[in-house]
Order: sequence, then C-alpha cells, then structure tokens
Amino acid sequence: QVQLVESGGGLVQPGGSLRLSCTASGSILNFNNMGWYRQAPGKQREFVAISTPLGGTTYLESVKGRFTISRDNANNTLYLQMGSLKPEDTAVYYCNGYEMGYRQWYWGQGTQVTVSS
Repeated sequence: QVQLVESGGGLVQPGGSLRLSCTASGSILNFNNMGWYRQAPGKQREFVAISTPLGGTTYLESVKGRFTISRDNANNTLYLQMGSLKPEDTAVYYCNGYEMGYRQWYWGQGTQVTVSS
C-alpha cells in the first residue's frame, strides 16, 4: 500500500503565502495524475489543481494565477504553492493520486489552511 502525507498548512493572514507538501511513501513516478482538493466547513470537497505525468496542469478558476502545483520526483513530493491567500481559501486541503501499480486512488489525511486576520 501507499501513503500520502500532507504538511505545510497553518494560519496565515490575507494576502499571505503557504506551500503545502504531499509526500508519498513510494515513488510518485508510479502515479498518474496527482492533485489537490479542499473542503471548507459545511461544503463539499472541491477540486483545486491537478498535475499530469507529462507536466500538464489544470486549476480551479478561482485560484488561477495565485496557486501553482508542481512535482518533485526526486523527493516523491507534490507541492501546492499558494499566494495572495483569501479568507475563502480556508479549508482542509487534501492531496490525491492514482497509483498505477496498485490501480487505485489514494488520499492523504489533509492539512488545515486558515486565512484570517
């Protein structure tokens, strides 16, 4: 089995930045698409960003130009660089990915991001 572990969340003021990390217990080269999702209190989990193995990216419209998703294959880590943060970005952020060897999706446990003054 594979584990995905997120880190980097915290409390930040509006306009601030955070970088989230998602480290896999195995090689992320074994993953197809990997992405970030978020869930705010009382709301459904929503897609934030996705990274394809060939380097393609797609973003939720409201985070375009503020968030950047990237992969570090050497360190088996997926990142989400978040800037110009807004209170509406407050949520628990989850990473996920499709592991091609086990042929299944994996989710991390989530990391809390709170944007507040």
